[in-house]
Amino acid sequence: MAADQGIQTADDGVAEVSMTSARANLTQLLRDVRYGGRPGAFTERGERSAYVVPPDFYEQALRDRALVELLERRAQRVMDPDAPVKNHAQALRVELDLARQDVDARLNIAES
Repeated sequence: MAADQGIQTADDGVAEVSMTSARANLTQLLRDVRYGGRPGAFTERGERSAYVVPPDFYEQALRDRALVELLERRAQRVMDPDAPVKNHAQALRVELDLARQDVDARLNIAES
């Protein structure tokens, strides 16, 4: 992307702006992210170097990451290598539900 082109939409829908033209286009990029609900990216030499995302996207990413980390810890505790696979799946389902509740409580997310 050439530096003087302003904001461009990439094939994956991300609004991109080069670092050299970021200052002149920052307000528009932030509006595109906030009101358009799509992520934006700053680029250097045609490569993405940083992203700007809507708040709900970021909050969901935090929740997902916490959930995966907690589930991994719980799965290590409950997995018995001698137990049948069916019991593994059942134990993981139970732990996933508990992990979701824990993460939601930790992040103060109300159930919908």
